[in-house]
Amino acid sequence: MIGGAATALGVAWRAAPALLLGHLAAGALTGIVPVAAAWFTKLVLDRLVAGRTDDLVWPALALAAAGVLTIVVVQGSQYLSAELERRVAMLTRDRLYTATGRMAGLARLEQPAFQDRLRMAQLHSDSGPRLILESIVGGVQSLITLLGFLGSLATLSLVLAAAALVAAVPALVAEIQLSRRRATMLTALSPTERRQFFYADLMTSLDAAKEIRLLGLSALFRRRMLTEFAHVNAERRRMDRREFGVQGLLGILGAAVAGAGLVWAILAAGRGLLTVGDVAVFLAAMAGTQASITAIAGRLGTAHNALLLFGHYQEVTSAEPDLPCPPDPAPVPTLSDGIELRDVWFRYSEDHPWALRGINLTIPFGQSLALVGPNGAGKSTLVKLLCRFYDPTLGSVLWDGVDLRDMPVEQLRTRIGAVFQDFMSYELTAAENIGLGDVDGADELQPDTAMKDRVEDAARRAGVHDMLTGLPRGYDTMLSRLFHDEDDDTGVLLSGGQWQRVALARAFLRDQRDLLILDEPASGLDAEAEHEIHTRLAAHRAGRTSVLISHRLGSVRDADRIAVLVDGRVEDLGTHRELLGRDATYARLFRIQANGYAPA
Repeated sequence: MIGGAATALGVAWRAAPALLLGHLAAGALTGIVPVAAAWFTKLVLDRLVAGRTDDLVWPALALAAAGVLTIVVVQGSQYLSAELERRVAMLTRDRLYTATGRMAGLARLEQPAFQDRLRMAQLHSDSGPRLILESIVGGVQSLITLLGFLGSLATLSLVLAAAALVAAVPALVAEIQLSRRRATMLTALSPTERRQFFYADLMTSLDAAKEIRLLGLSALFRRRMLTEFAHVNAERRRMDRREFGVQGLLGILGAAVAGAGLVWAILAAGRGLLTVGDVAVFLAAMAGTQASITAIAGRLGTAHNALLLFGHYQEVTSAEPDLPCPPDPAPVPTLSDGIELRDVWFRYSEDHPWALRGINLTIPFGQSLALVGPNGAGKSTLVKLLCRFYDPTLGSVLWDGVDLRDMPVEQLRTRIGAVFQDFMSYELTAAENIGLGDVDGADELQPDTAMKDRVEDAARRAGVHDMLTGLPRGYDTMLSRLFHDEDDDTGVLLSGGQWQRVALARAFLRDQRDLLILDEPASGLDAEAEHEIHTRLAAHRAGRTSVLISHRLGSVRDADRIAVLVDGRVEDLGTHRELLGRDATYARLFRIQANGYAPA
């Protein structure tokens, strides 16, 4: 807990040290003013009762100044708090998404437990430090007020001061226990809330809209969403009831102590043991003590709860990279010999079956390798290893004889161009959707003339230039109906085939790379467009080191070598002609597809 508080304070100090010091000072001053105001009130009342009206000016002015100071300090503290919160939020978000960017692989993102932790980190990356800081500042303020009023009570009755202090102990213990329970509850509810959001998003998602409406799934997903929501509400209701009962009992205890003190003060004043000013100080001290104890308990509970939840953020931001890199990594050489998979075994976890089983393959420099085989044979998994989204469980992948694990993964990927079957369609302009193919870590796309010419050239090679120039704003048209300027409603939704060509243009922009990977690059196109794209790709691949995956065997027949994968193993390897001559899996699959085009 101390480490979490130190982290939160460290973040605030780095974000805005002057604002943090100002906020702490304002909190301390806010804690002093009520105690001072109570004693100025005592002076005014005692002098009025004693008839010393000639000596009222300075305590009256001091009392008025305390009121003005309270307003100024409270308003200033609110401004400092808001500005500090904004700066802390910028820093914590930067750290969080820098940390997720360090996760160069995919394994961690595929873990449900990590997804829950990441969601909690996103939710509490802003609120965690804010609540912790506000609890610290508010706690300091309340502690100063408490000490001041306890000292005031002690001058009047040591017994009542001690009783008020003892009454605070159960409140503090109860708040810590309640905050721990609430944090545990929120963590346990994270998977349920994630499912609730999943169903809610399905019912409003444009991508899912057609199928949901056609199949009439809206009512089903609404019921499931409400079921998850009801479970969340039930758990929160149970927690609220527990807090209501505990805090109600603590309130009764505090009221009993305050009531006893009030009776004593009135009786003491009646016997002449206390002055009118003493009674005023006593009443203010009892009320201030009770309020301060309640505030400290609440602040402590809030801080404890926030620290527990902020722990998710700390774990994500402090996590080691999921793909290890040696202390002295080898530079990634320009590919000149080729890529070798040497006895590669891989499975996604110990609970999963082997996806690859003893793969031995070589991709010579300047040649193309096609991967074919039934679904689940391991083709896409092999590509993920080439991109180093995962490391082999056993064996190694060598780049000109150097193990990929010995290289910086970021440098490796700058040498690879790819089109994946599950390509992304970004809610950006057409030019940006293509230009993202050659950003290489730059902060922004550079819309200069050279980049514009390259983007248009890539679009032409992908056969999408004419379509993009015909859009309402040409290449500057938003390929989205969700994001657009208030005065611009020209966003356009592309068809699947059009998006496929945009993704291909993105890959063509990234053409000066050592390795080109094409995973079903024309799967969303009609027969004529598919033939055109494969013709363009064949010309583009000529003389390049490339890997091509396709279920359309006619589109891979010109590859230098074709590897047939079955159950994670290389069953056969050769040219199109050689594989047909062996009359094995490849020949059987090729005949099945060819028969589909034969006349009846």
